[in-house]
Amino acid sequence: MHTIATRSAPGSKGQETAKRVRMAALKRFAGAGYAAVSMREIAADVGVRPGALYNHFPTKQDILKDLMLTHMADLLTAWDTARFPEAMDPLERFVRFHIRYHLERADEVFISYMELRNLEPDNFEIIEAERRRYEAILTSILHEGSAAGRYSVDDPKVATRAIIAMLTGIPTWYREGGHLGEHDVEDLYLTMVRKAVASETRNFQTETG
Repeated sequence: MHTIATRSAPGSKGQETAKRVRMAALKRFAGAGYAAVSMREIAADVGVRPGALYNHFPTKQDILKDLMLTHMADLLTAWDTARFPEAMDPLERFVRFHIRYHLERADEVFISYMELRNLEPDNFEIIEAERRRYEAILTSILHEGSAAGRYSVDDPKVATRAIIAMLTGIPTWYREGGHLGEHDVEDLYLTMVRKAVASETRNFQTETG
């Protein structure tokens, strides 16, 4: 797994400033897009001189890479520590986890997908490797489920990308307080995913958790 390297000054003050840089950049990138944001603007939001940013991140590209790597590291850790009923179907577990996690992090999700195009080639490969680690979780679920007759999937890798793309799009339209609650969204999307991979010889029973 790749480490997230910055040049933060030692001590709590330096770490706190680096955290503020990340948060300011996150809001700026999500609001205006990476290409339209300058280091000067980020520095102004943090309340430091532009030159002070370089003590923490050598370039704006390093900030983008850091945000994306942090998002993927947190995502994978959250999956490893997630708690669901033991009897819950693995596919349901993944769908509910993915939706819950991503709905709470709309800015991180937006940047992690929309700003891939702005990563330099080497950084793109690093982020893609982490994304493949996460995709492999669902691919394994689909592969094992197909082998056991629970699902019917011709190509688990392609199905993985389709399912994740569908689920990850939810934060772009979902708004808290609307006519659908988060659990309603989970149930609706879980039904769609199940239908997409349903085996002709098996009827899914919805598990709640």
